[in-house]
Amino acid sequence: MRHKNAGRKFDRDTSHRRAMFRNLAANLILHERIETTDAKAKELRRVAERLITKARRLGTAAYTAQGELSDTDRARRLAVQRELASYLPRFGTRIEKGGVPKKVDLVEKVLVDLAKRFADRPGGYTRIVKFGPRRGDNAPISLIEFVGDEARSATGAKGAAATVVGAKAE
Repeated sequence: MRHKNAGRKFDRDTSHRRAMFRNLAANLILHERIETTDAKAKELRRVAERLITKARRLGTAAYTAQGELSDTDRARRLAVQRELASYLPRFGTRIEKGGVPKKVDLVEKVLVDLAKRFADRPGGYTRIVKFGPRRGDNAPISLIEFVGDEARSATGAKGAAATVVGAKAE
């Protein structure tokens, strides 16, 4: 029995599992939607929502310019930046249209973009859409994405999956 044993182990040791979730969280923040297995998506939701909640609890200090912050707010923001940077890799590279790579600061994206987007939302920042079995090994596949970006997800879940080309993380 698994009483009081929360979380899935994925047949990996602790360091491998932690590295897997760091990479999945970084890809989710970078691309804002990724396609992965159902179990990984459900565990990734726990990780990603905790990261966003840390940034969101700063309030407006998360997305205010550094020069406009008081000393206490600057110190609080620095502490949260260091907490996020201890889990996430600092930079990610996304391929833009035309094949041009763009370097994105993931910690700043969480603090500025995502904390501002979810400022009024008390939780539930991600959505999981199940697709069905993967062709090769019959593993159940899901799309995990951030909520509130209706412009991108207006095409529907199946149409959105077709647009996710370079964002696969398994």
